[in-house]
Amino acid sequence: MILLQAFKYELRPNGEQTRWMRRFAGACRYVYNKGLALQQALHTAGEKKLGYAGLCKALTGWKTDAASLWLADMPSQALQQALKDLERAYTNFFEKRAAFPQRKKKGRHDSFRYPQGCTIDQANSRVFLPKLGWIRYRNSRQALGVIKNVTISYSGGKWFMSVQTEREVPDSVAAGPSVGIDVGITRFATQSDGIFLDPLDSFKKKEAQLARAQRALCRKVKFSNNWKKEKGHVAKIHTDIANARRDYLHKATTTICKTHAVVCIEDLQVKNMSRSAAGTAAAPGRNVAAKSGLNKAILDQGWGEFRRQLEYKTAWAGGRLIAVPPQNTSRTCPCCGHIAAENRKTQAAFRCVLCGFEANADIVGAMNILSRGIKMLRDEGQDTVGAPTRRKTAAQIVCGDTLPEVRVMAQKPTEVTTHEHAHA
Repeated sequence: MILLQAFKYELRPNGEQTRWMRRFAGACRYVYNKGLALQQALHTAGEKKLGYAGLCKALTGWKTDAASLWLADMPSQALQQALKDLERAYTNFFEKRAAFPQRKKKGRHDSFRYPQGCTIDQANSRVFLPKLGWIRYRNSRQALGVIKNVTISYSGGKWFMSVQTEREVPDSVAAGPSVGIDVGITRFATQSDGIFLDPLDSFKKKEAQLARAQRALCRKVKFSNNWKKEKGHVAKIHTDIANARRDYLHKATTTICKTHAVVCIEDLQVKNMSRSAAGTAAAPGRNVAAKSGLNKAILDQGWGEFRRQLEYKTAWAGGRLIAVPPQNTSRTCPCCGHIAAENRKTQAAFRCVLCGFEANADIVGAMNILSRGIKMLRDEGQDTVGAPTRRKTAAQIVCGDTLPEVRVMAQKPTEVTTHEHAHA
């Protein structure tokens, strides 16, 4: 199996290298926006838009233009990669995977990429980047495989290097039982075997501190030195929130994928679930404040990132991730199959009105998710994946009076990996 993986490191550039990296990122942003404007002008004139080769030819002309002669001092490969990103953005739009490409703004996702020409000296914790020279970096782990590209990005006042590598690894077969996972607000993730994860609530913990910093920012004169310092403070809080959430999700998903061959989750449309209920002036929404708090709690959990990490980590481990329809998973009795809204009268309690079965509602939802996932596998002609899994369905477990014991996993699971999915 060919494995593409990205390893991210913090760079430690000197002052001159930092200034040049800012210029490179600005040049790539300028080329991207100029290419986007050119494509839109061609579309308005009724002409066919340029492909990647046509944009690169236009880039050669921009370097000789009097208004942008400074582009000649920038790394050509990084500028070409910016145009390749624009072409990919158009492709994603036409294939309905993303919205229409938008102009890039200064200070938001500043980055540039080298497709080749980079050398990493891991023994001495340094990397050679074209037109920048040797730069020190924080060598936190070993980068495995052949380097495909290196992306330099700016975030939270620091520069980072993401090294995408390619290597061949033996095909693996996951070992362990199948599991169903129900995500929620009170409990971040509840497994069908009774284990559940408490929510981290990284944003909620920093919300008051962030609000104070944002109020202080509003009182500063825009673009003054004090305004820039306070803006950096706000960015630092946002970075801490994102890092804590990402670390928690990586540890949780790694533990799950290493101990289970089949992972079943709900196919949730998080974007629709967290949509604002404000409505319009003509048709205002109802319970707007309550829905706003729910939306904030949903987004704070990181359900979308949780699923994304499960997808590639189960594939790396040789397992399967099954996304099942979410309809009535919390209203269906796992024992008799009766579906009714009255089965779940409160957030935590489930009691079937037909057979009288009682259990925690989140565990019941996870059991129903597991049952549907196993059924989908059997419909595909696959009974199990990897090592021996449970032959009994969740309903058979419950009806056999062997309801899983509820166990609480530590808020931060013991498995520690921060392998990140490689982006093309």
